[in-house]
Amino acid sequence: MASSSSSLSLSNNLSTSSRTFIPNPSSTTVFHHLSPPHLLRLHSPATGGPHFSTLRCSAAGSETGFFTKLGRLIKEKAKKDVEKIFSGGFTKTRDNLAVIDELLLYWNLSDTDRVLDEIEEALLVSDFGPKITIKIVESLRDDIYAGKLKSGTEIKDALKKSVLDILTTKGAKTELKLGFRKPAVIMIVGVNGGGKTTSLGKLAYRLKSEGASILLAAGDTFRAAASDQLEIWAERTGCEIVSAEKEKAKASAVLSQAVKKGKEQGFDIVLCDTSGRLHTNYSLMEELIACKKAIAKIVNGAPNEILLVLDGTTGLNMLPQAREFNEVVGITGFILTKLDGSARGGCVVSVVDELGIPVKFIGVGEGVEDLQPFEAEAFVNAIFS
Repeated sequence: MASSSSSLSLSNNLSTSSRTFIPNPSSTTVFHHLSPPHLLRLHSPATGGPHFSTLRCSAAGSETGFFTKLGRLIKEKAKKDVEKIFSGGFTKTRDNLAVIDELLLYWNLSDTDRVLDEIEEALLVSDFGPKITIKIVESLRDDIYAGKLKSGTEIKDALKKSVLDILTTKGAKTELKLGFRKPAVIMIVGVNGGGKTTSLGKLAYRLKSEGASILLAAGDTFRAAASDQLEIWAERTGCEIVSAEKEKAKASAVLSQAVKKGKEQGFDIVLCDTSGRLHTNYSLMEELIACKKAIAKIVNGAPNEILLVLDGTTGLNMLPQAREFNEVVGITGFILTKLDGSARGGCVVSVVDELGIPVKFIGVGEGVEDLQPFEAEAFVNAIFS
């Protein structure tokens, strides 16, 4: 196997004809953008100075750091988009839960047990899970018989509040935690077929559009087409990419070299792809530990985020995956994909309740902008609208 210094290449997203080739003594091929990305700055009337206008992230340390400024982005901008995106992205789950409105429309006290049984069934069908479902339904039952809920509208509002409380108490920290050193490093992990590389590409698009300089690391060295797929995303998003030059390169070597380049060349964020793996494959799970350690040797405290991509169509079956990945590498947040095609949107609540790990992004479509920052209230309104 070639050494890591000679088996990696750094290329930008532009076509070969538009790249500038710069030889490198370490045998690493380097391509640079013809013009570097610029940070988006707006004038702040409060301070008279520049600030970055829109991605919900947070930064430890200095309040005036780059990531703190970047952190103001998504919270405002996303709220303009999520109502529209969420409302169109959960049709199947919403259809499953529509029966609740019908049940509560003509609700009366004598029908309470029958109505609550049917609400329970609707929640279970949507993969809220037995534990959460029973907790919610029994709470409604107690409040109804105590005279606290006196109409169908009040019951539905109480139902929505119960779900929202779970999401906001157990999964409250939905913003990206990017620290205060550049580059911030985000690792993307998950099983095969969950939408991991696609999610990374969409996240790169969102971060790049908010003014951050992004370096992609093609750490999926097992799947032959993975590097090619990520290169396509690099081209679509205007990002540079580090990938293995030879087959069977170690993923840890690729990621280490990428983070090193990110540090040396002043990139804001390095997004690291990894090979898809079954959570039951011990040796491949151990490789993730090696990747994590390799990154930490280059940037102290990195990776800042380890995001697990979960396929929303699998519903509650995602929970064993999430538990195992969390035990091995310490997951900081979830990206839930394919929720637009799933009738099992309740799994969002289940995974947060079970593990206490926040959902940070959700995929609700095929478009490049359809990876949305998770907003608990907008989600609850969307599935119970």
